[in-house]
Amino acid sequence: MDTGTHTVMGVALGGLATLDPAVQQDPMLFNAVFVGTMIGSQAPDLDTVLKLRNNAVYIRNHRGITHSIPAILLWGIGLSGGIFAFYPQVDFFHLWLWTFLAVILHVLVDVFNAYGTQAYRPFTKRWVAYGFINTFDPYIFLLHVVGIIAWLLGANPGYTFLILYFVIILYYLKRYFDKRQMVKEIQNYYTNVEQIVTSPTIRHNIWRIAITTRDHFYVGRAENGHIEIIDQFYRKPLPDIPLMDKAIQDENLAAFLSFSPVYRWEVDEFDDYTEVRFIDLRYRSKGRYPFVAVVTLDDDHNILSSYTGWIFSEEKLQKKLDAVPT
Repeated sequence: MDTGTHTVMGVALGGLATLDPAVQQDPMLFNAVFVGTMIGSQAPDLDTVLKLRNNAVYIRNHRGITHSIPAILLWGIGLSGGIFAFYPQVDFFHLWLWTFLAVILHVLVDVFNAYGTQAYRPFTKRWVAYGFINTFDPYIFLLHVVGIIAWLLGANPGYTFLILYFVIILYYLKRYFDKRQMVKEIQNYYTNVEQIVTSPTIRHNIWRIAITTRDHFYVGRAENGHIEIIDQFYRKPLPDIPLMDKAIQDENLAAFLSFSPVYRWEVDEFDDYTEVRFIDLRYRSKGRYPFVAVVTLDDDHNILSSYTGWIFSEEKLQKKLDAVPT
């Protein structure tokens, strides 16, 4: 989820903690727990600082090891231990418990986005992306805001957020069944379906869909349950040629391939260089596919420039590839 949603979830979990008798009876413990839920709800996204290095490192690692099973355990122990140093008189077990739950909640809600996480590491490095909740879901965010306002106006925070999370669980179930129905319809219509990737949008009734069959990629959208195919592409294996072998060794393209489950590729030759472009098919927006990886090579297959990331115009992309000869 986005940072704002993780923040309000940290507040909500702090309010929910007031149902714990130990927290109810000890104001100092409540303060420590509230700090723990706020920090714990954000901690796994510490890897966002990798974006300061470059897009390739960020894409390959964001929501990776910091969202893994060992990291969840370490975040819980490390954060609660650090907070305990400032509140040594409180019950450490209850402080750890609620801080640990905040970290778990952060990772749990992230697996339902289309972006996903590597939450099952170390057992597998597969990206887990169930794809039925948008990274920013306005309904989830607004429900939390309503709960926080009710708390500020005097409502019991424990019962308020208990009810709120019951409603949100029902909402998750609805979204899950919405996706399952779409997948069922697609599987009934197409043969040899190998993969269906769904990406919910910020609008509740609109979804992006990328379908992989034995021979084709299909890109579509679903609106109010009606599925429309917008683009289709032949599924071509990567050519076993020196140009492609060299291109996929590039850091940016390698990061793209480690993250993207459904993409097409194209090679364009120009006077002084050749461009190899990989295009993720999950994020079609306004007629474009903004998540790409591009590598340019000279006639001797030396890499001239490369880029990976979200880009929304060809002009901006070419500016990123500032090493391309003119």
